[in-house]
Amino acid sequence: MTQEWNDRKTWMSLLAKVPVEALALAWDEADLGPDYRWLRRPETGAVMVRGRMGGTGLPFNLGEMTVTRCALELADGGAVGHGYVQGRDKGHAERAALCDALMQTEARGAVVETILTPLATQAAQVKGQRAERAAATKVDFFTMVRGE
Repeated sequence: MTQEWNDRKTWMSLLAKVPVEALALAWDEADLGPDYRWLRRPETGAVMVRGRMGGTGLPFNLGEMTVTRCALELADGGAVGHGYVQGRDKGHAERAALCDALMQTEARGAVVETILTPLATQAAQVKGQRAERAAATKVDFFTMVRGE
């Protein structure tokens, strides 16, 4: 899978959405482990999720979602990384913030090659499998023309 990693929101979105176990495994295999200091230790809170009827109607408050966030600064170079993830997993937020910070350094290529690209490939496969399962349940309605 070819992916452009020039846009920060692209990798931040991927890191937030991938399963906790997948990011942990990719992080361990990458063996990057930089020194860093906390700017904001992982903390869990709630955010309001808003929705729209039909995607175009007036916005309404759908409900709250649990989110964990953190911020850190790399010891060598001072790149700052942020992690925002759904749920209460502080390790997930920490690894996301570390990846974000490393993407702003010379280690960018290693992060793309060993973490982001494999995770994006896995996410695309899962999305494709989900689409195939949904397509299998699709019902096509049609009208037959009578010959009268």
